[in-house]
Amino acid sequence: MPTLPENLSLTPDAAVALVAARAKALAAAAPGRAIVGLVGGPGAGKSTIAQRAVEDLNAETPGLAAYVPMDGFHMRQAKLVALGTAHEKGMPHTFEAAAFADFLARLRSAREPVAGPAYSRQIEDVVDDAFTVPAEAKILIAEGNYLLLPDAPWAAVRPLLDLAIFVHLDREKVRQRLMRRHAEAGLFTEERNREWINRVDLPNYDLIETTAPRADLVIDIASEI
Repeated sequence: MPTLPENLSLTPDAAVALVAARAKALAAAAPGRAIVGLVGGPGAGKSTIAQRAVEDLNAETPGLAAYVPMDGFHMRQAKLVALGTAHEKGMPHTFEAAAFADFLARLRSAREPVAGPAYSRQIEDVVDDAFTVPAEAKILIAEGNYLLLPDAPWAAVRPLLDLAIFVHLDREKVRQRLMRRHAEAGLFTEERNREWINRVDLPNYDLIETTAPRADLVIDIASEI
């Protein structure tokens, strides 16, 4: 039988500390780079935890860790429009999943600085060369929604993760966070944002929740981030 993931209920601060500690221990035992994947639904707080863990690791040992977001592998808006799938943006098939897996594989063995893309909510599109993974980084913390999906092409990602951590936040708290997030971007009306959350974000959340058993560790966030 498959091994069930470890389950913990933690505050956001405790989650950051645990992710950093687990990543540091993993890197100490690994001959090369270690890749930790943080997975969870939209609005669960995984990007905040990932970025803070990287900051803490680098505060202790400068250059030790780097943050690698999956969101930079959104299909470009022009491509989504051409495909007729712009209204589904954020769903698994609207990402360049194979390219993301190839990027992680390249990072695992790279001995030189590697630039990567990010996603900007201000322009609702991908920005090239938005961050650089330095050559000396021993720990990569990759973060995204679909790192544990078992279907191709996403299935290529899980074998690249030395440690997979699933971040869970209550669905209603996620809804509230997403309403605030969309409002902060200021690009659309409240009515449009609510419709998008109900039609795209929350169904994605439900799908992603089904992948939690494929993680090594599940963290239930005890309070909102």
